[in-house]
Amino acid sequence: MEDPSAQIKMTHLTVAEVQAKVQTPDLEAGLTQTEAEKRLAENGPNALASHRTPKWVLFVRQFNNLIIYILIGAALMTSMMRLLTDTIIIALVIIINAIIGYIQESNASDSLDQIKKMLAHNATVYRDGQRIDVPAEELVVGDVVFLEAGDNVPADLRIIDSDNLMMQEAVLTGETNSVAKSPEALPSDTPLAEQANMAFSSTAVASGSGMGLVIATGADSELGKISSAVANAKKRQSPMMKQLDGIGKGISYGILIFAVALFIFGLIGGHYTLGTLALGIVTMIVGSMPEGLPATTSVILAMGVQAMAKNENTIVKDLPSVEVLGSVDVIATDKTGTLTQNEMTVTDILTPTAQYAVTGTGYAPAGDFTLDQEVITPADHQDLEALLTAGYEANDTTLAEIDGKYEINGEPTDGAFITAYQKAFGETEESDELDLMPFDSDYRYMAKLVRLADGTKKLYIKGSPDKLLPMAKASDPNFDEAHYLAWTSERSKHGQRVIAVGSRIVNVDKISHELLESGIDFLGLAALIDPPRPEVIASIRDMRKAGVKVKMITGDHPQTAQAIAKTLSLADDPQVVTGAELEAMSPDDREHAMVSADVFARTTPADKLAIVQALQKAGNVTAMVGDGVNDAPALKQADIGVAMGESGTDVAKDAADMILTDDKFTTMQRAIKEGRRIYDNIKKSILFLLPTSFAEGLVIAFTVLTRDDMPLNASQMLWINMVSAITIQLAFIFEPAEDGIMLRPPRPNDAGMMNKHDVFQLLYVSVLISGIGLIAHDWLLSNGIAGPRVASTMMVNIIILGKIFYLFNIRTKAIVFSKQFFSNPQAFWIIGLMMVLQLGLTYLPFMQNVMRTAAMSWREWGIAIAAGVITLIVAEADKLIRIGLHRRAGRARFQ
Repeated sequence: MEDPSAQIKMTHLTVAEVQAKVQTPDLEAGLTQTEAEKRLAENGPNALASHRTPKWVLFVRQFNNLIIYILIGAALMTSMMRLLTDTIIIALVIIINAIIGYIQESNASDSLDQIKKMLAHNATVYRDGQRIDVPAEELVVGDVVFLEAGDNVPADLRIIDSDNLMMQEAVLTGETNSVAKSPEALPSDTPLAEQANMAFSSTAVASGSGMGLVIATGADSELGKISSAVANAKKRQSPMMKQLDGIGKGISYGILIFAVALFIFGLIGGHYTLGTLALGIVTMIVGSMPEGLPATTSVILAMGVQAMAKNENTIVKDLPSVEVLGSVDVIATDKTGTLTQNEMTVTDILTPTAQYAVTGTGYAPAGDFTLDQEVITPADHQDLEALLTAGYEANDTTLAEIDGKYEINGEPTDGAFITAYQKAFGETEESDELDLMPFDSDYRYMAKLVRLADGTKKLYIKGSPDKLLPMAKASDPNFDEAHYLAWTSERSKHGQRVIAVGSRIVNVDKISHELLESGIDFLGLAALIDPPRPEVIASIRDMRKAGVKVKMITGDHPQTAQAIAKTLSLADDPQVVTGAELEAMSPDDREHAMVSADVFARTTPADKLAIVQALQKAGNVTAMVGDGVNDAPALKQADIGVAMGESGTDVAKDAADMILTDDKFTTMQRAIKEGRRIYDNIKKSILFLLPTSFAEGLVIAFTVLTRDDMPLNASQMLWINMVSAITIQLAFIFEPAEDGIMLRPPRPNDAGMMNKHDVFQLLYVSVLISGIGLIAHDWLLSNGIAGPRVASTMMVNIIILGKIFYLFNIRTKAIVFSKQFFSNPQAFWIIGLMMVLQLGLTYLPFMQNVMRTAAMSWREWGIAIAAGVITLIVAEADKLIRIGLHRRAGRARFQ
């Protein structure tokens, strides 16, 4: 038996040839139970493998971080020195960071489990000449499976017999129309969406019945390939997390190197004992390390996630994904239901006497009919009434209003005709049905025979123009078939589907093909389209201004896809490429086409994944928007996967990083703006955190270099870092977006978080705060004004107040006393909270004992406030100089 994973190659084989390949001796009897058990033992069950990382592994991973290693070393050293308070505080910092990271990772996708749930539980097969039900897991290649309406397909099947068999394959192809199935052989390169002789695992039987030969099970099925692709998709680290890792490692190595050099210098100087010097170096390391950085970033991201869920109809499952939104420069999106409404709509009608236009989109029966741009009453136009009635009668779909929304149960094309009829005439009672001929791909039309109120029997038919126009010609030799074919071709180029409609008075009780082919009364053509969402057009225009490209991926025909792309203004001249064309290209040409094309038509799940990978390889930060199982691998691979909350499958939602609860593509625009705001505020918080952390380290470093007594201990250092990190820095959560945030291009994927001026400002602010603190500390002690504890407490408050005043400088690019000063009122409440904590640190006996602090007088508070004011004045002077240089450079460009 040949490799079953090559099932696509079986599309071009006859039933007999497929039977020979899978070695099923008798199609009527099926396999013997003995042979089925043998194959099951050899090839394994029809099930998908599970890939799950144990929770304990996720937790242990959180400690694999250079900053954490250094803090663990510091905790061990303080423990050996029997400094229990310092050890406990450092340990708490380590555990808090680990818990935050664990919570993030444990929320990772359960998409593989959701895919497994989609597998059918039972299957009806022929074994030993009998039709029996067996667990779907026991299916093997070569089994003969019976299918009927309502069944979920249990494995990939090659259809060997069909009776009006229609399959719903939206979970794989993304297209909502049911697909007619038949056993005839097809070309070997037939795209997945057009393989009419295949039934795929997890798809559903919409109507009819049939039989199929199992040619692939488990991991070899199309669903299994998607599962493997999801499992193997490698999520890239977000640009910001890369930058944060780089900053963290760079700072950590720099501090360690400086600490070793300082330790050697202290030993050579001989001023300190080994224990005192070691404790001082540990204190410097603890103070300088940005251990509050992960916690601060996580809290800002988490608060951003909550704000997006509340205000933007967006659920973000993975915290770093919020920031990724800000750097997205390409959005690859599914078409149906995302860019379009997924509701077929009649837009134009051509009858033998006139051409009408229809307004209103979707299944809601609201809209008008116009003739020569004038609104008309359809009942006054006999030709229009006849066509609408025939389209309504030749139908087996229902339309109903559910919770304020109109929904169909059946085919979208049928639903469009029901809606058009109700727009014209409202709801009417159903006619007396005598016979129905369902749609079949072999003849591509459907017909219904009804008895009218006067007893007359009338036949209604609608279907493909190339089938109905010859019927009209049979009734009228002078019928202008070419005219209607030309209109059909023109509408098809605009992305519309054209349906022909006819009727006939008869005196029979059964419909037959011979009866229809003998002639019909032609009523006209109707052009239908799945209309683009109106709000999407404006959203795409705004995103193009923001430097974000939108690429459409669909299973549609290339002409239809291009027409939709032009309507949406996806690009000035949208370039289309099909999945088959991509497959025929060389690897280099394929990658180039995937990056340069705007529209991808007739695609497979593998194509979608490859497109995302090619875009990432080209340096793009890519978002993938989708709702089907076929989108899952690409959703997981993308830098940020975005699923639809209402129409999306569970598999898509679990593979995605973000869910749009309102199913509106326009939400992406607001989410990108929010992502840019969050990134800006995280950058501000880092540029705010680092100078004050370095100031703490410089305090110890200057002390060792000048051979003075240590002014701060490790617990005080951690208090400054962690408490301020969960108070003052939270002000950046509420900082509004800078003006023009959506007019600037996405930041480059390889752009650093800090530029040269940021580093310069970091250095001078660090030196300023630490220098003023040391001078004030030494002044108190050398003049006998206060004791070591008071001086140490004042030093802590100088650093904290330096942070508070520096906050007003770093919050915005505008000068401090401008309209931006009060744009973030929450910042003032947070500063008040920080000061309450500082007062507790300074005056509460419990805190004085734990942190080794003492009460301060008005004199010490005045010194601390003055230090903060000086820091603000210097930083603002620097800002004014930069604003002036920027304006001068701008004027020079336009001279």
